Amino acid sequence: LNIQRFVCNPLQENCYVVSDASHEAVIIDCGAFYNEEKRALADYIRTEDLKPVHLLATHGHLDHNFGNGYMLQQYGLKVEIHAEDQYLVESLAEQARFILGANIDVEEAPTGNLLHDGDTIHFGSHVLNVMHTPGHSHGCVLFYCKEENVVFTGDTLFRMSIGRTDFVEGSWADMEHSLQTVVAQLPPETVICAGHGPQSTMADELRYNPYLRR
Repeated sequence: LNIQRFVCNPLQENCYVVSDASHEAVIIDCGAFYNEEKRALADYIRTEDLKPVHLLATHGHLDHNFGNGYMLQQYGLKVEIHAEDQYLVESLAEQARFILGANIDVEEAPTGNLLHDGDTIHFGSHVLNVMHTPGHSHGCVLFYCKEENVVFTGDTLFRMSIGRTDFVEGSWADMEHSLQTVVAQLPPETVICAGHGPQSTMADELRYNPYLRR
């Protein structure tokens, strides 16, 4: 896989463009807010001659979805998100007022396919498995590519940390269950592409992350 990371918006969110030799691509967590961030994404897609076929969201928080309207306008893609977070991704402006205390002009867009645990996302010669990991929000998911040993964890797992559970839709009990029954079961060689911050590996997280250490 070719994985290109773009750090977007004031909350420094990681947006990923993931492609393979077929030139088909998926865009994960398009948080592009500023025009220069949108141009950087479009320039990369054009330069690499990519064909975006899926726009995916690990969850519905606004910093991971600022660019959904642009993706619809530019590539005709509607965001695919877990069914339990549909209401979040359809209320980005309200989120901005509640979380940031600001009125932000957010270009909202309708949702596409609603995802569920066990679904598969196909592009090129690769498959991403959808793994439901509630905790940070009700509809958080991981996108796991088993054949390439890589997982996109959104705000469920960061390098040496985890996502917050103190939002209205968060739950520490759900997060703990997700970490133990889903995240910790990934193979140690799995590369972690998180929603914020640098990459890690499951081996390092299982050894050093205080929320996962065995």
